[in-house]
Amino acid sequence: QAEFVESGGDLVQPGGSLKLSCVASGFPLEYYAVAWFRQAPGKEREGVICLGNTGGMSNSLDSVRGRFAISKDNAKNTAYLQMNDLKPDDTAIYYCAAMPLSKFLGELDRANYEFWGQGTQVTVSS
Repeated sequence: QAEFVESGGDLVQPGGSLKLSCVASGFPLEYYAVAWFRQAPGKEREGVICLGNTGGMSNSLDSVRGRFAISKDNAKNTAYLQMNDLKPDDTAIYYCAAMPLSKFLGELDRANYEFWGQGTQVTVSS
């Protein structure tokens, strides 16, 4: 059974950093593009950042570019989201997602992602 489990969410002060992890089981991450989405209270879930293969096609929201970085370790079947210079507007539940590399065009459209994690809460507040 395919499964994604996120961890690393926490309460952090503005300007701080967090690293989220997402461990995949039941499918080999090396054949999948990964993405991170987030959903703030009262808002729709939005795509934040995505990655095909390491060093390959990627995409991100303008608001996180230069602050957030996505990576994956195929040997550990794990994806990561490094978040720096966090702002209160980054407060949300963060979800990881995956789609087959063969279908990946660098998009952040949630409809195209097949596997989802349960989410991890990130709160940015002083």
